[in-house]
Amino acid sequence: MVKAYNKKFRLRVFKEEDLALNKILLIWGEDQSKRAPNYGGPYMVNKAFSGGALILTIMDRDDVSKPVNSDVVKK
Repeated sequence: MVKAYNKKFRLRVFKEEDLALNKILLIWGEDQSKRAPNYGGPYMVNKAFSGGALILTIMDRDDVSKPVNSDVVKK
């Protein structure tokens, strides 16, 4: 079982100044159609913590207020 799990597992490693896309979480009342975007961005990784948390910066250098988990971000 461990071998099968490790085959599918992909470690996500982010460094500072990497470009990333952030997963858009749908809120009730927003566009939930098939053609709605799944990811928003581009963002730049301002700081990456060892536990997988990231602080993202919008491309024009405005900080995003809350840290995000690296499983909702892709390069």
